[in-house]
Amino acid sequence: MSHPRRIAFLLAGTMAAQPIAAEPLFAPDAVLPPVLAWHGASERLVARMDDRWITPAEKTGLVSTPNYAETRAWLERLVAASPLFRIESYGRSPEGRELYAVIASKGAPGTGSRKPIVLIQAGIHPGEIDGKDAGLMLLRDIAFHGKDRLLDGVDLVFVPIVSPDGHENGSAYSRPNQRGPLVQGWRTTGQNVNLNRDYAKADTPEMQGLIGLIRAHDPDLYLDIHVTDGMDYVHDITFSYPGWHGRYARSVRGGAWLDDIYRPEVERALIGAGHVPGPYLDPLDGRAPEKGIRVGADQARFSTGYGDARRIPTVLVETHSLKPYRQRVLGTYVLIEQTLRTAADHASELKAARAADLALRPKQVTLGWKDADAAPVDSFLFRPVARETYRSAITGRDEVRWLGRPAKPLSVPVFGSTPDIVVSPPAAYWVPATKPELIDRLQRHGIMMERIAEPRTVRVDVARIANLRPDPAAEKEGRFPVAADSFTPETREVTYAPGSVRIPTDQPLGELAAILLEPQSRDSFLAWGFFPEIMQRTEYAEGYIMAPLAERMMADDPALARAFQAKLAADPDFAASPARRLAFFYERTPYFDRRYLIYPVGREVASPSSRPGAE
Repeated sequence: MSHPRRIAFLLAGTMAAQPIAAEPLFAPDAVLPPVLAWHGASERLVARMDDRWITPAEKTGLVSTPNYAETRAWLERLVAASPLFRIESYGRSPEGRELYAVIASKGAPGTGSRKPIVLIQAGIHPGEIDGKDAGLMLLRDIAFHGKDRLLDGVDLVFVPIVSPDGHENGSAYSRPNQRGPLVQGWRTTGQNVNLNRDYAKADTPEMQGLIGLIRAHDPDLYLDIHVTDGMDYVHDITFSYPGWHGRYARSVRGGAWLDDIYRPEVERALIGAGHVPGPYLDPLDGRAPEKGIRVGADQARFSTGYGDARRIPTVLVETHSLKPYRQRVLGTYVLIEQTLRTAADHASELKAARAADLALRPKQVTLGWKDADAAPVDSFLFRPVARETYRSAITGRDEVRWLGRPAKPLSVPVFGSTPDIVVSPPAAYWVPATKPELIDRLQRHGIMMERIAEPRTVRVDVARIANLRPDPAAEKEGRFPVAADSFTPETREVTYAPGSVRIPTDQPLGELAAILLEPQSRDSFLAWGFFPEIMQRTEYAEGYIMAPLAERMMADDPALARAFQAKLAADPDFAASPARRLAFFYERTPYFDRRYLIYPVGREVASPSSRPGAE
């Protein structure tokens, strides 16, 4: 069977050699907007064709990317030739492919060194693979072309392919809005999960391995490299981070380091190399970018939100999908190289920022944000591409046609976010031994805990949930997320069985613990559907028992009788339902299941005691 990538090469060569009247209907480039002309100093980074260390992508003119086996073979040859590198395995994918990182260091990383550690990953969305080929080029230049001094002041952990199963599920038709490479990986894993939604819940082997890698190396700076979707514009390398212009960072000092030191230096390097940087351009309206862009807070399901919660300055890099692959890879190379230089040149400031953030113990934790569109929080000099509209017979509305030439730069408003769920964390959370899956995930994140060996009775708040139900609007990602109308605290004395854990919030990852364990958090284990059992009632009372018991309850409790009569008068559906009328009383008896719709993770409200007792 012919290799599809080689077929693509042959087709590309044939199309380049012979004029063609029209592209095939489904040719990947057939309906993309025209390419903006570009040349830059970064083009000098491409290896000569006779360089024995030319990368597989460079051999194709930076129009294609090597597959998993080709990438690994090239890296193994590099590692064998240079003492600066080694390959570190951190797990296997569901389809059996090794998950690995390249460690680049002069000396063992982290062993008594004050050098910052930078973790850079590519291919968490494997169709967006620019970072892999840029990283291979830079590793080559570190080894053989005079850039080894980059490692004098920094250690690098480089993951070329976070999602290898998705990487190998590639074709020329993975991303219709992206210009190259010729064969692109698929967005999701072999289990059809989007890894950049899996940081908080950590369901997949890929994410569990990646979190283990993060814990093992404890990076001081973390880069996650992607490619955009959406509209056309002149900017080719965009990036964002918690702390942009002083906003939305949980790790405040790290966010300030990124905004005050990292961003200006990276932007200068990109401009000097002929690229056009900018903030990640998330438009309010992709058909009319002048309406503004959004720079808001990220949830812990994403790399930036997760890194921020675990006190690592984290940068999301988004190259522009409509730029040629060659241009995107070269811009990414410049960004990665400058990242290493900046981390080395400002190591003391970076280390101090991380230390200050790790010491944070916030008295309030924001669990959810909402878009704030009433007034912009900032402005940005946007470099648009000219466009026109035309009436589409297909959609019945005006559609946008991008014209392939720069338009006049304009200042556009930047809109932000505002907190809409804020809590004061308790001294500790209690997770019962009946939830080993949760305890496992918390341990994988590196959250400190005390596992009890004897029963312990603790005064805690648990949450009674109103109208817990599947959430049809939520991203599924291999789970059945849920939503609720409200969470009402109930104070109880609960005896936790041996194997239960106490999670103190007085720890560096206390805020992450709150994000994962507070029931109303949008990235809590509850919201992701880890507690289906609490939606089930397991005991009932028949009418022949409850009807006479309810009559006695009414006679003994006038206030209850008044409440029942008021509900009959106010709620016709209730009045018409014998079952609901009986349930009104059953729920007020000691027979009712005290665990039904109760979120069992406790918020400690008093010091643990060893008093006997059970719930």
